[in-house]
Amino acid sequence: MDALMLSRIQFGFVISFHVLFPAFTVGLSSWLAFLQWRWLRTRDTIWRDMFFFWMKVFAISFGMGVVSGIVMSFQFGTNWSVLSERAGHILGPLLAYEVLTAFFLEASFLGVMLFGWRKVPEKLHFFSTCMVALGTLISTFWILSANSWLHTPAGYEMVGDMFHPASWREIIFNPSFPFRLAHMVLAAFITTCFVIGGVGAWYLRRGDHLEPGRRMLKLAVAFAAIAVPLQIVVGDLHGLATAEYQPTKLAAMEGHWHHGAPGAGVPLVVFGLPDEANERNNFELAIPRLGSLILTHSLDGEIEPLTAVPPEERPPVVPVFWSFRVMVGIGMLMLLLCALSLVAWRRGRLYDTSWLLDGWRIMAPSGFIAVLAGWFVVEMGRQPWVVQGLLRTEDAVSDLEVSSVVISLSAFLLAYAIVFGAGGSYIYKLLRRGPLPFEPAPESDDGERTPRRPISAADPNEHEVDVAKPAGRPG
Repeated sequence: MDALMLSRIQFGFVISFHVLFPAFTVGLSSWLAFLQWRWLRTRDTIWRDMFFFWMKVFAISFGMGVVSGIVMSFQFGTNWSVLSERAGHILGPLLAYEVLTAFFLEASFLGVMLFGWRKVPEKLHFFSTCMVALGTLISTFWILSANSWLHTPAGYEMVGDMFHPASWREIIFNPSFPFRLAHMVLAAFITTCFVIGGVGAWYLRRGDHLEPGRRMLKLAVAFAAIAVPLQIVVGDLHGLATAEYQPTKLAAMEGHWHHGAPGAGVPLVVFGLPDEANERNNFELAIPRLGSLILTHSLDGEIEPLTAVPPEERPPVVPVFWSFRVMVGIGMLMLLLCALSLVAWRRGRLYDTSWLLDGWRIMAPSGFIAVLAGWFVVEMGRQPWVVQGLLRTEDAVSDLEVSSVVISLSAFLLAYAIVFGAGGSYIYKLLRRGPLPFEPAPESDDGERTPRRPISAADPNEHEVDVAKPAGRPG
């Protein structure tokens, strides 16, 4: 364990925690906008109760995402200063654009969304919710653009050993960016979709919050039936782009070591134990030609094998190989669950089929697992490069003592366990409590509404009335 490996572990640990929250809040913010739109259109109080319920979950998730994102950005200066120095003229402006457009937009309207109910006109409050949702998407745009540039650098020129921008259009819209942006945004929406569907199924199985549970599950099934097949199509396009620009990563994903016989095509390795020392897969189970059909859209197409490059230029095959299968496997399970849910819906059995409800409950965290697996594929598959083909990871790390990285990594482990453990348990408490009837905030003697604590946006007691006590529901 040298400083390089420890720095990689630290960055991987921090980004793995961070990506979970944007993957949830990007979709959740759009879900909030939908709920509020339905409330404004129908004046059905169930929609309003669901809006405030999920807004509390969003408030905590968004806060933890901001905290983990700030910590992650510090590492560019502490652990990866050479990368910051050499590529800072490109990465710096891209990250600054994210702050100037997305973060400022979110910061401007987030407070109105969380605390502005009945303090501002309804349409302005709804507009604020939409702006928060738009801000999360804009943030995804800039972050994915910067990250994609590291995979498929374009629009730059070298001045000495420094990367300088030559065309911002080519930098921003680098070759892998459009596919990765679509893939990540869909992944975020699908992640949120399965959480909402899983929570709705949970309530139906408990026999509690039945009407909100039915609406959550029904809408999750409808959205997933569209988004999951679309994600498979986008993933296929992303794979074709990877074959063109990062063929070694694709070979690691597929466990493809050698060229086969002429005209034999590439098999699809369903199962195998990659053996990097002997350049083969042990206990391999493969389907002939299917890999060519999926990867090249022809039965005899070829992709570049791992042995086409020296061993020192190959990514770690085992984690890339298995992470890819975890991601794809979860995607297939999602597709199967959607198909079965549509059949049950058509038969009028969506809400009372116990094994189907259990399936949604089990699959509730599946989107998070798939997102993590996908990021492992993307980032480990780029190795040994931090800027593909131009700057090796070992040359981008700061000159640090091993003890310094050990201390910082240990501090992150402890702090994240406490902070995110508390935040996660609080979100679970909110989910168990469920959407309760909304109640207006109390007013002071002079008719003005009393100020609230910032954390009250996620306080289970705020805006809600105990269902055990007699209270009227506003119409």
